[in-house]
Amino acid sequence: MTTAALIVAAGRGTRAGPGAPKQWRALAGRRVADWTVAAFATHPAIDLVLAVTHPDDAAETATLGVETVHGGATRAASVLAGLEALEGRGITRVLIHDVARAGITPALISDVLAALETSPGAAPAIPVTDALWRGANGKVTGTEDRAGLFRAQTPQGFHFDAILAAHRDHPGNAADDVEVARAAGLDVAIVPGNETNLKITAPDDFARMEKTLRGAMDIRLGNGFDVHAFEDADRGGDHVTLCGVQIPHTHGLKGHSDADVGMHAVTDAIYGALAMGDIGRHFPPSDMQWKGADSAIFLDHAVKLAATHGFTISNIDCTLICERPKIGPHASAMTARMAEIMDLAADRISIKATTSEKLGFTGREEGIAALATATLVKA
Repeated sequence: MTTAALIVAAGRGTRAGPGAPKQWRALAGRRVADWTVAAFATHPAIDLVLAVTHPDDAAETATLGVETVHGGATRAASVLAGLEALEGRGITRVLIHDVARAGITPALISDVLAALETSPGAAPAIPVTDALWRGANGKVTGTEDRAGLFRAQTPQGFHFDAILAAHRDHPGNAADDVEVARAAGLDVAIVPGNETNLKITAPDDFARMEKTLRGAMDIRLGNGFDVHAFEDADRGGDHVTLCGVQIPHTHGLKGHSDADVGMHAVTDAIYGALAMGDIGRHFPPSDMQWKGADSAIFLDHAVKLAATHGFTISNIDCTLICERPKIGPHASAMTARMAEIMDLAADRISIKATTSEKLGFTGREEGIAALATATLVKA
């Protein structure tokens, strides 16, 4: 027994809004068609995948990675072209699937194939649960009984010879392949469908499918801790830089860069959430190009690295630990500066301070410590 998957991908998808045909648009890091083709190409029960494409899409089709054939002016014509391209190749079963249903699961493919063991046709569908109305001119004109009604999905599976003959005999303009099969007298078993098997039709459907394909939300927490000592009195210094703001003080802070202990802690928190080390890994202190560098360089790098890996920074919480200088009068300016660097709303950034009650090195005013937490989210 040999099974083929026939992917119908010749449509123009005008209801999806302006731009390229929907099957070639980006979706969760790949094209819509790439997701769909991969679902069938990697299924152990599928022996061959054939995509029916439009002649104008040669450039996109060339990178699809499966055999292709040109479709016709209608969906029915495209399906028939695909079926005829499969004729004489020992195909016994065929699954016909809309390319725009990129959320098709291996389990649903298996369920349709299993139903073909006892029926010449099988297709997934979801029972209609909403109330059904008839309407005209913006008003409800009547209701319909929803009992026994289903929302049809694909893949629609058939014994190959039977569906090929059915399509050849059909006059055309069928809603789907089940209609063609039933017109030829073929029984079609209903397989429970899946809400994730959404057909991308309108512009908003891309966002819905993106969430499905990206899977469960990935939430990461990272902690950062940093300490910098004050310079000796004879080394001078009249300010410290904390979270991007220069604050007058009797001593400066020691450090290879500008010694911004708060920004360093936040940067390390982001790296930590990504499981990508700390500032020292990305900007080694042995490299003299970073001597005296603005720590905004480090923070900007961490933020961009998070974005590259698909994460959004949800919020930042930073606590500065020192007796002096007083942080409160400068907290708003620090928040604004950090928000500017991270391109993050100020109400997602918390900068606060505490003392160590005269205990330890911060209590003796030998330096400043900072503790930060970053929350990263990949939807």
